[in-house]
Amino acid sequence: MKKLLFILLSLGVALAGCNYAQTPTKEEVLQLLNKEIGYPKVVDYEIFCSDPEHARKLVEAELETNSLIVVQNTQKLKDAGKALVQFTEKANPYLLPTPEKDKVLDIQKVKIADEEISEISISPDGDNSNTVWVEYSSVYKNITPFSVLMNKGLNDPAKRKVKLSLSEDGWVLEK
Repeated sequence: MKKLLFILLSLGVALAGCNYAQTPTKEEVLQLLNKEIGYPKVVDYEIFCSDPEHARKLVEAELETNSLIVVQNTQKLKDAGKALVQFTEKANPYLLPTPEKDKVLDIQKVKIADEEISEISISPDGDNSNTVWVEYSSVYKNITPFSVLMNKGLNDPAKRKVKLSLSEDGWVLEK
């Protein structure tokens, strides 16, 4: 009887151990977020070089004063439809590759900053042992002079929350 009780107790502990889901480490979560969401990211901005409103906005942001762009204030009739905004050599490090379809429309992508994950907090889901909530903060680094075009503050960390589930292949991001 003692052996049977010991076997049942051991079997119960073994089965209970099989259902226990271990929480992922911060390194595992960081690798998963980098892979699935694409961190570190380049934050970019599209400048419509033929748009007078965009040209005005660039001048107001003092990008011409800082010698990053040259704005053609007047156009002759033969130049109608051509780009009003030209980028200087000083702006070259911040210019990003632009798809051909955008180049045809005189759109140029510029780099604003790099976004990287700074802090990770993992908390188990109370309802399900196979899921966890991950809260993470991202910070902006390598902020460029073109950041004045963004409406949001790049000095404050952005906070986000995602849910991870344990599958046969490991932890996966729920979408």
